[in-house]
Amino acid sequence: MTKRKPNEQAKEFAVAAAKIAQERHCSNIVVLDLRGLSPATDYFVIATGTSERQMRTVADEVSEAGRERGMSRFGRAGYEQGRWILLDFVDVVLHLFDSEYREFYDLELLWGDAERVDYE
Repeated sequence: MTKRKPNEQAKEFAVAAAKIAQERHCSNIVVLDLRGLSPATDYFVIATGTSERQMRTVADEVSEAGRERGMSRFGRAGYEQGRWILLDFVDVVLHLFDSEYREFYDLELLWGDAERVDYE
C-alpha cells in the first residue's frame, strides 16, 4: 500500500487527543501514523489509563475536542467496562487501555512498521 495524501486535520486531532491523555495523567502515549498501512484509519492514539474513571474522563474530553474540531465520532466501545475504550473518529482511532489489556493486545507490535508521530 502506498502512503495516502496528508490529512492535516486528522493529524492535528490525533496530536490533540494525545495531549488530552497526557494532561489527564495517562502513560505510555503513542500516536501511530497508519496512512498507507491501514485501509480503515489514518492514525491510532494509544494510551494507558490508571482507572476506569480516568479513562472515561479522557474519552469524554477527546469526544468533546472532536466535536469542537468537526471530527464526528463514528463509534464508541468499551466505555462501560473501562478496560479498553475505543473511540472511532474514522480518520483517528483512540485506544485507552488499562495496563493489563495494553500489554495483552500490544497494538504497537501489531503495527510495528507504523511511524510514530511526535505529539509533544
